[in-house]
Amino acid sequence: MKTSFLNPMRATLVAAMALLIASCGPQAKKDEASGGTAAAGALSGAGATFPAPLYAKWAESYKAETGVGLNYQAIGSGGGIKQIKANTVDFGASDKPLKADELAAADLYQFPTVMGGVVPVVNIPGISPGQIRLSGELLGAIFLGEVTKWTDPRIAALNPGVKLPALPITVVHRSDGSGTSFLFTSYLAAKNPAWGSKVGASDAVSWPTGIGGKGNDGVSAFVRQTKGSIGYVEYAYAKQNQMSHVLLQNKAGGFVAPSAESFGAAAAGADWTAAPGNYLLLIDQAGEKSWPITGATFILLHKKQANAAKAKAALGFFDWAMGKGDAEAVALDYVPLPAEVKALVRKQWAEAITGPDGKPLYTPAP
Repeated sequence: MKTSFLNPMRATLVAAMALLIASCGPQAKKDEASGGTAAAGALSGAGATFPAPLYAKWAESYKAETGVGLNYQAIGSGGGIKQIKANTVDFGASDKPLKADELAAADLYQFPTVMGGVVPVVNIPGISPGQIRLSGELLGAIFLGEVTKWTDPRIAALNPGVKLPALPITVVHRSDGSGTSFLFTSYLAAKNPAWGSKVGASDAVSWPTGIGGKGNDGVSAFVRQTKGSIGYVEYAYAKQNQMSHVLLQNKAGGFVAPSAESFGAAAAGADWTAAPGNYLLLIDQAGEKSWPITGATFILLHKKQANAAKAKAALGFFDWAMGKGDAEAVALDYVPLPAEVKALVRKQWAEAITGPDGKPLYTPAP
């Protein structure tokens, strides 16, 4: 999916159009097991903007193959969590995983779909993508408002030979509850003690400085429009909008570029079998090639479903995505789940998701 720098909102419009088109599917067939009728075109989800480009592509391909439509609202992880708890959507989506106790309190189950990376992006005249190096500690100082100019000696020390412009730094952050913000602030808290004590890690924090944009697309737009700015977005947005990324110092001490390969390197050691409720963060992982702000994105479902047909339709969509959606994920620079994790998730579906009668709604293939 290509996006012109001269048309910065095109990626968002393409995603939105694909989702709206996907929502206009035909009426579903009778569900024999539940005796109910699922309106395929009414399958709905809401939440994280991080995976929105991929969910749009999956929805388009799934509808073309099955006739079943999906309407996904990219309203941010916080909104997705609220909507699934309020039973206003068939599934919620969040880049901020819920811990096991919060899942239990809301009778929810969560599972990962793909992995990707959060990327600091900049708009610095005369600076090429990947030309600026930053550490996590320095990135935290910038977002705290302690480092306010690109010519600051701390930036210059990490970038010898780079001609830094005498521009003030404008911080751009999310204005909405965001799993992308959760991953980003979790990284800052891990690498900058002052950030950890003053601000902390959450999907919504009290930002010490800067301007807020709604969604990854809102942050992207502000960064593109503001010389001297720095923000953070999911990698697909940075790539599609041809934004200038930084090299970020990882746990091994090297400065790495964001890519599917560096996200995959960070995810390589993930042990999902030892993650209660599938709560797992991939922040600052070991490895010379690992991107330090890597994370999975998650789907939230009610464990006991009032509408068996709708639940089966949702599981059917994600079952298809895990089976046939990897190529589209890779094309958009997401990292597909390993085969063993997909098998684990499918096993969990069979155990965790039940209909009104308490019977499982998913049977994994033998």
